[in-house]
Amino acid sequence: MRTIASFAGACTFALAMGSLLFAGQNKPSGPLTGTWECTAHLSGQDDIPFTMTLDQNGETVTGKIATNDGELEIKTGTYKNGALELHMETDEAKYQVTGNLDGGQFKGKWSKDPDGLAGDWEGKKSAAAKTATPPAQAQ
Repeated sequence: MRTIASFAGACTFALAMGSLLFAGQNKPSGPLTGTWECTAHLSGQDDIPFTMTLDQNGETVTGKIATNDGELEIKTGTYKNGALELHMETDEAKYQVTGNLDGGQFKGKWSKDPDGLAGDWEGKKSAAAKTATPPAQAQ
């Protein structure tokens, strides 16, 4: 009898631990999660295409921004009251991207310090990201 109780207790413990480990894997993602095709504008220069790959969990936004020159990891990112704010850094510069989502399109400002470069940007979620079925809903 003692062996059965011990076995049942071990199984219950294993199930509880498994539930805790996998509970975070099906968190619903926010509307920003996905790939965004964007364009940065700098007065008097060519537009700069870039891609934002974002993951939103509540007000926290993580991910990366990729240009033809490489990728930057988002150091800190938030999405509060419809406003996006992202911060990225390299050894040479700090970047900030802010914007508002309106009708499925972002519009905002970007800046790079210490050289003072800045401009406008806009972006839309890529078509593939819009039509993809979230893993939790896949059949």
